[in-house]
Amino acid sequence: MKHLLILTLWSLPFCSHAQDTLAPRTLDEVIVSVNKWEQKLNEVPNKVTRMGQVQILRNNPQTAADLLGQSGTVFIQKSQLGGGSPMIRGFATNRVLLVLDGVRLNNAIYRSGNLQNVISIDPLGIAEAEVIFGPGSLIYGSDAIGGVMDFHTLPARLSATGKTFFSGSAQTRYASANQERTLHADLNVGGKRWSFLTSATFSKFGDLRMGKQGGDDSYLRPEFIERINNTDSIIRNADPRRQRFSGYEQLNLLQKLRFRPTENIDLYYTFHYARTGTAPRYDRLIQYRQGRLRFAEWNYGPMILNMHQLQLLHSRRNTMYDDLRFTAALQDYTESRIDRPFRSNNRTIQEERVQALVFNADATRHLGRGQLFYGAEWVHNRVGSTGLRSDIRNGQSIATASRYPDASTWSTGGFYASYKLNPDPRLTLTGGLRYSINQVQASFDTGFVRFPYREARLQKNALTGNLGLVFRPREGWQINAVGSSGYRMPNIDDLGKLFENAPGLVNVPNPSLKPEYAWNLETGLVHHKANRYRIELNLFYTWLDDAITRRPFTFNGQDSILFEGTRSRVEALQNVARATVYGIQASAEIFFARNLSAQTHANFTRGRETDDRNDVQVPLRHAAPFFGSTFVRYRKQPWFIELGAHYNSAVRAADLPPSEQAKPEIYAKDAEGRPWSPGWYTLHLKGSWQLKKHLLLTAGWENITNRRYRPYSSGIVAAGSNLIISLRASW
Repeated sequence: MKHLLILTLWSLPFCSHAQDTLAPRTLDEVIVSVNKWEQKLNEVPNKVTRMGQVQILRNNPQTAADLLGQSGTVFIQKSQLGGGSPMIRGFATNRVLLVLDGVRLNNAIYRSGNLQNVISIDPLGIAEAEVIFGPGSLIYGSDAIGGVMDFHTLPARLSATGKTFFSGSAQTRYASANQERTLHADLNVGGKRWSFLTSATFSKFGDLRMGKQGGDDSYLRPEFIERINNTDSIIRNADPRRQRFSGYEQLNLLQKLRFRPTENIDLYYTFHYARTGTAPRYDRLIQYRQGRLRFAEWNYGPMILNMHQLQLLHSRRNTMYDDLRFTAALQDYTESRIDRPFRSNNRTIQEERVQALVFNADATRHLGRGQLFYGAEWVHNRVGSTGLRSDIRNGQSIATASRYPDASTWSTGGFYASYKLNPDPRLTLTGGLRYSINQVQASFDTGFVRFPYREARLQKNALTGNLGLVFRPREGWQINAVGSSGYRMPNIDDLGKLFENAPGLVNVPNPSLKPEYAWNLETGLVHHKANRYRIELNLFYTWLDDAITRRPFTFNGQDSILFEGTRSRVEALQNVARATVYGIQASAEIFFARNLSAQTHANFTRGRETDDRNDVQVPLRHAAPFFGSTFVRYRKQPWFIELGAHYNSAVRAADLPPSEQAKPEIYAKDAEGRPWSPGWYTLHLKGSWQLKKHLLLTAGWENITNRRYRPYSSGIVAAGSNLIISLRASW
């Protein structure tokens, strides 16, 4: 691993983000949507990673989490196969923001633990995706501390000739490591003023098979629980590399209707539907207690997202704006947890439903040598939460404590303005402010738990902003600098959650929380020469105050309570922590010839945070170890061939955060028996062949050496040798 790191750093001066054309585009030609509006990348002070549709199709990601991981700049943690939690610059889950077609998906029950909601997005329905690194609270408000993941779905296209046209594609894909079977189809019907788009993807995944070479034997799955003759029995696994009970299935639907009555007005209606089947939580299914497997069942129930979206775009210069976009969205989101201990007849089911209203108005106006971006946002969430305990012998059920206070609400609203000025062709200055108003309300049911309070109300305001500079001293050079702030308002998961955090530890609600704030400083350097090379280097430092972390607490004056039959120590989330994180991101690309290039990404992050138990600084939980990727690519129509490597450094036992040390079942053991995360690398070979004009055959061999490895903090072991083949027809 050390030699691979040295080789990677040595190659940085020679080897940028992947382009989707045969030849690299110059920096000022790349268009991104950082402020919800298109602008040139060489005028943006933030680091941005962009992934286009051609790149997505070639890489064949199974989920949107895999899509982000393949970028080489985002680290992905997985507790189960039906998961994927992005880590961005030391932050994750409810401290990074997920956006789909301009609408925030983060809701009132996004938790601080690992989160799998990104897989609700269909990678085969994505036209492009962007990751904007650093606080994005100026434009997006709460939660955008580590960065923003912005996905744009396939567009509904109008006819350029005035005659109705039909276009679309159909695709099938198979992967050997988990027997993936995916079917996808999309169709666009476009007229002069009307267009219609429909897209559908269905995927079914079997149990994931891990690698054979290297890796700790503790990663194997030697046994599992199966119910035989109404009795839970421990069964020897005939194939310990098969991670029994990890498979799941997923369905995604996308419908778009577009109407353009005039040259200046565009109207859109979009419907998103995503549903995962029951997804076993693998890291819980391999937990042991008193020498035997703890859970007979631990599943995430179907995760279902329905989203209706209306959008009006008016493009006509007037006193107030050049372009105005108004967006209204209604989301209905459902998730559940289903668990049953070994040899228990009681199955616990907790179900949550979030209904969210989102309204955005965003405008842009050219003023002299500058451009003004401004807008307003209002978001309202209502949370429904129920608990049920069912006897699996007779099917009888009784109500039990819910995970969250039922009928609780979370809302945020804000106004923002940002100005971009080009006082000189070589210089771009940006700056802006946002004022946000946030509210949380929760009522606690004392029927199951004797809460010492009946309700919690929280109203806090927040002021955030940024200042940025882009200096282009000469052709091919760019220097960036930006200072920004971000915040996160406590949500219902923070304020009102009641759950077992670990055996013997129970988390209780704390109605006295307040927002956490982040400040970020960043500088970057870009050097490129058209058709030759591009080098990018970014350094960042972020600190987080009033950070919310779990600490010992008292409940009705007691430091422990009886919870689900177990005497458990009481804990609660509190604003008693601080965190700092710093790092370097580097990427580079060199074109040896028009058709041959090499590319590399390297990400180094280090951080400290206040411990969950004690008032001391410990390694930051979501600061991923050094990771990166290196590729060599050959492009010449109709061929594309890529040989590459992904790699991840080790985390020693002494550097493992205490919260991770408390999960020994997912880590290897060092010579002293302490948990640690070994480093790893994988090699892959991918290619595509364009058959005539309308057929695209892609194939890949991932993890060629069949290595057995588990990415840092992940509950499931990564795929072993994996053959992927896909055929796509378009018209």
